[in-house]
Amino acid sequence: MADFTLDPATLRDLADEGNEQALDRLADLADARGDVDELSELLDEGSTHAGRLLTRRAVEARDLRELQRVSDAGYEPAGDELARLLAGES
Repeated sequence: MADFTLDPATLRDLADEGNEQALDRLADLADARGDVDELSELLDEGSTHAGRLLTRRAVEARDLRELQRVSDAGYEPAGDELARLLAGES
């Protein structure tokens, strides 16, 4: 199978049409670039994958405020991670 680069504009068009895989791929690309702002925008659009990636980053950084924000944006596992950290679990 040939390796090819996905065009972000095409992915965006597909995501805007409701394609969740395209939305997930945009989140992966943003994560690879370290673009937390774009990940946050994707979370606001309903991307649970973006929520997962943001949660992973926040846990690694022990960023309690970011975990609260991601949880408030609708990604419940971020709230679970926040509770775990607040309880002193590692």
